[in-house]
Amino acid sequence: MSWRDFPEPQLSRILQVALTQFVEHGYDATSVRTIAKEVGVTVPALYYHFENKQAMLTALLSHTMDILESHVAEALDDAGEDPRDRFCAVVEAIVLHLTHHRDLAFLDREIRSLTPENRREYAARRAVVAEALIECVERGCASGEFATPLPRESGRAILGMCLAITTWFRMDGPLTASDVARQYVTIALDTVRATPEAEAGGAH
Repeated sequence: MSWRDFPEPQLSRILQVALTQFVEHGYDATSVRTIAKEVGVTVPALYYHFENKQAMLTALLSHTMDILESHVAEALDDAGEDPRDRFCAVVEAIVLHLTHHRDLAFLDREIRSLTPENRREYAARRAVVAEALIECVERGCASGEFATPLPRESGRAILGMCLAITTWFRMDGPLTASDVARQYVTIALDTVRATPEAEAGGAH
């Protein structure tokens, strides 16, 4: 399977319902009782699988990071050593994840609802993806393909820009996931002040 392919996440019935409730109503406004009712089990039965609501949120966030990290790693392997190709591949992988798995990615905003320990663990995993993107920018600057004087800041800005996709993208909208990926690769190249030769690469 290509890193550009994003099949439906394999979630248990409980996690699927929890995800839907968290996205539609927010973590704080969702009760364990509501999740149990939607699943069709009792609250004690739900607690047999998950200790509490926090455990459901951390399981979902862990699942989305498993997906994102693996696709970014595969995209980098496929891109080879060229800095521009690596940069475009990482941006494309991130955007495809955010569009194909919008609901899972949308939960990133619930980081505020995590316990301090869980927040640190999730932030550390998110930083791995951010550093992969920043490293691509720094390599591009070192090779002369990118001219931004602020590689780290540019990388963080691009990631933040991409994360905002979850607030507006819809699979039934006018743009496909691939359309959005191509557009955001172009925007990202502009952000790092790519040379005309680098700009011509774009998303694959």
